[in-house]
Amino acid sequence: MRSALTAWLLITLCAGAAAADLDANGISQGWTFGEKDGAALYRAICAGCHMPEGQGATGAGAYPALAANARLAAAAYPVITILRGRKGMPPFRFMLSDEQVAALTNYVRTNLGNRYNDAVTAADVKPFR
Repeated sequence: MRSALTAWLLITLCAGAAAADLDANGISQGWTFGEKDGAALYRAICAGCHMPEGQGATGAGAYPALAANARLAAAAYPVITILRGRKGMPPFRFMLSDEQVAALTNYVRTNLGNRYNDAVTAADVKPFR
């Protein structure tokens, strides 16, 4: 019940929000992210918890390393995680377009010590929504 209420709230809030733009400082406005490329999305969304180089962290929570992460070999794993969240990570499905999810997935899978070069497209993301 709680997750359904949360999903409804996010849908309601996102439906009324205008398309996000970046302000003069490059910060997203509104309920969605304005960044388009994977590196910018990683800096805006992921680096605060998973750290700038993807090394992960522990403290108030446990943030797994994305650097040299064998779980990223399966392209569906990061796509599903970004869209639906995992453990303490929130879902981003209402805040990111399919193109943004694909860009972020490709960035994480081809950087941070990862070399998974089979690119994900927006069309690949769509069925996971």
